[in-house]
Amino acid sequence: MMDERLQEATRSPAHTEDMSAQSVGTLSTGTPQEEVTAGTRTVGVEEEFLLVDPHTGRTVPIASALLQSGTGPDTEDEHVEAELQEQQLETRTDPHARLAALREGLIERRLQADEIARTAGARIVALATAPLPVTPITTPAARYQRMAQRYGPIEQSQLSCGCHVHVAVASDDEAVTAIDRIRGWLAPLVALTSNSPFYGGEDTSYASFRTQLWSRWPSTGPIEVVHTPKAYEELVTQVLATGSAMDRGMVYFDARLSESYPTVEVRVADVCLDVDDAVLMAALVRGLVDSATAEWVDDEPIPVAAHVLRGAGWRASRFGLSEELYHPVEGRSLPASEVVHDLYSRIRPALDRYGDADWVGQRLEHLLRDGNGADHQRTVYGRTGSLEAVVADAVEVTTRQP
Repeated sequence: MMDERLQEATRSPAHTEDMSAQSVGTLSTGTPQEEVTAGTRTVGVEEEFLLVDPHTGRTVPIASALLQSGTGPDTEDEHVEAELQEQQLETRTDPHARLAALREGLIERRLQADEIARTAGARIVALATAPLPVTPITTPAARYQRMAQRYGPIEQSQLSCGCHVHVAVASDDEAVTAIDRIRGWLAPLVALTSNSPFYGGEDTSYASFRTQLWSRWPSTGPIEVVHTPKAYEELVTQVLATGSAMDRGMVYFDARLSESYPTVEVRVADVCLDVDDAVLMAALVRGLVDSATAEWVDDEPIPVAAHVLRGAGWRASRFGLSEELYHPVEGRSLPASEVVHDLYSRIRPALDRYGDADWVGQRLEHLLRDGNGADHQRTVYGRTGSLEAVVADAVEVTTRQP
């Protein structure tokens, strides 16, 4: 069972019955999206997937061919695109106000990308690193080729898949307010979404080895509190001046102002094996952003140094939910369940506003009890002794429908 304090926190005063009676996978549709009141904060998700041969479990470098052939369904659809490596596809949902609609959008995009892959006998799989050995092949787009030339082995090792959450904001001031205040709580999100224990044919001992691969880019990671949009822009300018980022799109802060949308973009999560974990990630990020901006007039950012947050993120990627996590308010490490409980309690009012609190609480209970994507992969490997079986199982989980 979930930590008792988290279980208690998931009950509202008028809702004290056993939450296990409601399915963890069930989301209330709530108010239809078109009837959501003005000011409701929307959320969208980008997911990156590996392209694999379903018979061998190995990745296949066919993304450009798939999207340029015109033979696949909706190959010109902007919701499915190529990524850095030819063994990947990226999808993006529309922005949604309701989690039920977001979940439907995520499932639709997964099935759409998988249908495209099937035209070449491949499948998509939501694994954040490739379990079996692979040589990444850079997509022939000009920008990606420049990245390959500039960054060398760093770029060549970057066959990894993330989950990026975009939460709508009204202004740059609101965005910076949110970034300053959510930064301390991003490491627990890494732990909850960890889904990359295997890499190059081996168990890395990490829950999220993707986080370690991703951190090789010189412009990644947490940033210090910036307070104002002007200071944020000055930081971006200084990063670009070092030459460590090729352009603004490569300023890979853990949480940043999106270059493409009026959103705060959080980039710390592995792509989630189970679609419900992607929905959970979106709910938690929106809850954090909503809580931060609701309190920003009176609430000062937690003064945790960026190098401390980097260490907290490393520990979350190493152990997932199986050990302690850094608590940004307490300033010390505590059992993962306690940190998750406090994260949930902090954003509970925002979750209540959207009608998400019960479902989010149940999903967190499920993860704390049964484990994250990395735990699931290791369970399959422990049962079968086969990384090919891990990939085959993950293909089915990635594309299963409710």
